[in-house]
Order: sequence, then structure tokens, then C-alpha cells
Amino acid sequence: MRVAVEEKCVPKIAVVQTNTGIDPAANAAALVAAIATAGAQGARMVFTPEMSGLLDRDRERAAASVRKEGEDAVLVAVREAAASAGVWVHLGSLALRRQDPRMANRGFVIDDTGSIRARYDKMHLFDVDLANGERYRESAAYAGGDRPVVVRTPVGPLGLSICYDMRFPDLYRALTDAGAEVLSVPAAFTRPTGQAHWHTLLRARAIEAGVWVVAAAQTGEHQDGRATYGHSLVVDPWGQVVLDMGEAPGIGYADIDAAMTADVRARVPALRHRRAVPAPMVVG
Repeated sequence: MRVAVEEKCVPKIAVVQTNTGIDPAANAAALVAAIATAGAQGARMVFTPEMSGLLDRDRERAAASVRKEGEDAVLVAVREAAASAGVWVHLGSLALRRQDPRMANRGFVIDDTGSIRARYDKMHLFDVDLANGERYRESAAYAGGDRPVVVRTPVGPLGLSICYDMRFPDLYRALTDAGAEVLSVPAAFTRPTGQAHWHTLLRARAIEAGVWVVAAAQTGEHQDGRATYGHSLVVDPWGQVVLDMGEAPGIGYADIDAAMTADVRARVPALRHRRAVPAPMVVG
């Protein structure tokens, strides 16, 4: 007598590394094509970078292309592409108009019917002066979000964040305390900070909570004159890099194995050992 053996199902993801420009229509077309390709290759979920619809630091020029959520053509196109391909999509983020003068840097989780399952507005805004002379004041144009988000997906409970958020471990503690087993960190990381910190910070986020980390990134020289680091990563719960896409635009694939998450957390039970930490006593 033959005994049926249930196959272990390990969901496959696709990571899209883009060189997004200043034309939302062209960016939407590239995303739609990537989602179709990923779906045809068997991906259950597709991850795209921060600012997938428009990357333009000329704020006056960009303002002409920024729309409210319900009017954004890139969001509409990606929702339709997700439904057509039968895949989930984490659209890393879009620049969207709000009621007040500042914009939102907002990510979306879209299911395989094209429905929006979750939204997340970037909480930590990038206001820095780099040693190479680059200056960023994200808070001058964007309003920060005020709530972490975890959403159930085919790859497991997914904690949402965006780019500069990765430097703030309290956010990831809140996400993993809420049950996240995968963290998504879409980004448009600068080259100087990317070379110094990208791999280290993302591996640390994976190690400290025994989670998968998926970080889809912008790459290369962009139409607005900026340069981004690339190196979209997938990091496993042990902190090992299982996908590094280097600097070329394209699509990478990885398997997200929930069994590995459980195994790593059993070997290093740091989550169970977490304690509420009181304010420190300062002596001297």
C-alpha cells in the first residue's frame, strides 16, 4: 500500500532591484513586467524597493507627478499586475500626496487578487549631511508614520519598514513582539552609507530576532542625479546572506523556509529572554 507523504511547501519570493527614474509611467511598466516574470517563475510574493514609482530629488518637478493614493497610476498598475499574475506584492513605497502640504512615503502589501492588505508610512525620516557633501532633508517634504505594521502573507507574518528605519532596533522589536517572522526593508540607500552599513545592519536585524529579512533596493545612477547602492539582500534567520543582487537591476529569487525560523529560535531563544528594560541608573 502506498502512503501519501505531504510535501513540504516552502514559498518562493522574487526580489526586484530597480533603477527607478523620474517618469512614473515608465516605472510602472517596468514593475508590471517584473511581476509577470516573477509569477511565471513560481514566486508567491514579489518585493520591490522604496520609491518604486518615482525617484526624483527635484521636489518641484516631482510634485507634478505625485498623486493621492486613490489616483496613483503606479499603484493601480501594480494591483492589476498582482491579480493578473496571481502573486502577492510588497510594493516597497510610493510618494503620495496627503491632505497637508507634506507627502507620505508609503508601502503597500497587495494580495493575489489585487486587494490592498496593509499600508505602512515610513516612521524614521532621513535628515543627514554626509561626508561627501550629499545633504538630505526628508522631513522637509514627507510626514513620518506613527504605527508599526505586521501583516499575514504567504511567506509568514511580515513586518513592514522602509530604508532608514533599519537603524532603529526598537521598531523591529515591536514588529517581532507582534509576531513578525519576516521583515521587509525596501530601500534607496546612498552609496557611502550602503558600503559602510547595509550588510551589517540587515544581518543584525535578522540575527537579533531569528527572522528572515528581505531588502529590495534601488541601484545605480538615477535620472535625478543621485546614486544608490543596490545589493538587494535576503538574509536568513541565522544571519547568513542567501541572496545578494550586486549592482545590476533585475530579479532575484529565494525560498523563505519557516522551519528554519523555528529551528534558529529554538537554538538561540533570544525572543523568549526579552525583558522590559527600565530607564538606566546614571552614576557619577
